[in-house]
Amino acid sequence: MEMPKQVTESQLERLRSITTPTISNAIEQLGVRRRDEGYTNASIKCIFPELGAIVGYACTALIRSAQPDSHPRHPSRKPYWDHLLKYPAPRIVVVQDLDQPPSGAQWGEVNANIHRALGCVGVITDGTVRDLDEVRALGFQFFASGIAVSHAYCHIEDFDIPVRVGGLIVRPGDLLHADKHGAITIPAGLVEEVISAATEVERYERPIIQLCKSEGFSTERLAELVGRPIK
Repeated sequence: MEMPKQVTESQLERLRSITTPTISNAIEQLGVRRRDEGYTNASIKCIFPELGAIVGYACTALIRSAQPDSHPRHPSRKPYWDHLLKYPAPRIVVVQDLDQPPSGAQWGEVNANIHRALGCVGVITDGTVRDLDEVRALGFQFFASGIAVSHAYCHIEDFDIPVRVGGLIVRPGDLLHADKHGAITIPAGLVEEVISAATEVERYERPIIQLCKSEGFSTERLAELVGRPIK
């Protein structure tokens, strides 16, 4: 599999300073995909919104949680751990639980510590998570469909393949941006364009917001500002 072109530390820092909705607006302005694609739906919740945005390259896995793994394809997790290191850091693990609703939580204090040591900054899963106080203190971000008490029968079915989580199709190596609003993929090779478009979107929106807060508000002036093109 071809490795993604790595973005610079400066670009990563700039992306982390932008909200996911603004990233979405920027991608819309670029017109590179449909407006109803490329982001998670409302079934995926940010568990630690206070931790802020994360940006990283996707590492993917499929799990099951409802039944024991009677014929394990991966009796050791070492091949899975090793594959994470093929992708540039920072890494975000994206995990699809094939059992819906999920029966148990694959992700807790131990798994968060393991993946943090492997250069991961968070997980996005349609499964569940637990050990919230310990993981919050670690600074490892959780995006999940819910919270659970037990890990039940969670086991890895496969990894390093495309997955679908919260309506979002994620391929290994995709660049992801995620914050308290959800997660979105950034089109390959368009990082600088997305950052520039996000800046233009904010420049367009700021005068509208300022007008709405001012004593000089009028619908005539509002129509004038809204009618401007976004450069």
